[in-house]
Amino acid sequence: MFKGNSLMRREVLPFVGQFTLLVAASLMGSEALRLFDLLWIGRFLGIPGTLLIILSLVYSLRKRKMITLGSPKSYLWLHETLTWLGSLLVLVHAGVHINAVLPWLALTGMVFNVLSGMVGRSLLERSRRHLMEMEETHRSRGLSKAEVEREVFWDAVTYDLMAKWRVVHFPLSYAFAALTLAHILTILAFWEWR
Repeated sequence: MFKGNSLMRREVLPFVGQFTLLVAASLMGSEALRLFDLLWIGRFLGIPGTLLIILSLVYSLRKRKMITLGSPKSYLWLHETLTWLGSLLVLVHAGVHINAVLPWLALTGMVFNVLSGMVGRSLLERSRRHLMEMEETHRSRGLSKAEVEREVFWDAVTYDLMAKWRVVHFPLSYAFAALTLAHILTILAFWEWR
């Protein structure tokens, strides 16, 4: 089903590896804090993590031309990097303590939001190029249009599913923002300010 040069093998599996690295790094960070009895640091990592994620939204301002300085590509790189690092800090923060439903919901919203963003950036463009290359390769071998379509069918299906990522990413972003804001307001409301 998935040939040696298939879209699944070339693009999807490395994507899964990147996400697995994020989760593994957060688990190792949480365990390191436990091992060295520094859990108190983890309690506060949510703050810089959230700030990095908020700072990453400057890409949206550039994309909508509210900022004209710099190239969109550099802002996209900044968005991806800051979001990944911010998510790592939030995941380590979550790994040292979560004892209420709201933080779990905010964390779940963040994880799904990160996943959908990674799909949009990491996979979609490369997948489109891969699909076009495969079609061209088959055409150059002299295959008919119907034979080319048959050869790239599973890659085309995979690409079509991934192309719908914005339908998922934007609502997840808003849900994550709302849950995070609720979590922060709850923390501030119940903080012992003495």
